[in-house]
Amino acid sequence: MVVANTSGSIRVRATNQGLPLAVKVETAELHRDPSQLANEVLRLCQKAANRAGLALRKQLEGDGLDAESIARAKLPTEADVARQEIVEEQDYDTEPQSWLRSV
Repeated sequence: MVVANTSGSIRVRATNQGLPLAVKVETAELHRDPSQLANEVLRLCQKAANRAGLALRKQLEGDGLDAESIARAKLPTEADVARQEIVEEQDYDTEPQSWLRSV
């Protein structure tokens, strides 16, 4: 599953366990604090994992696997993914702290 940050400057392809398979970072992002960049990549890996898990759940449901077996796999539901992404949006600081600048 591939996901990107809001500006599209960081893209991550990860497994449904959240392991990164590919990371693409635009040059401008490399000037950020390394720990912030790493946190962003980890956040995107988790987002990709949640979405991949949801896609697998839907595939298994479509294949006719019973609900009990799917529940044992502990794959996220649509509500789980939506809730996590809403929390992320509230926690993720994309706006500047102030529009004021020094003159």
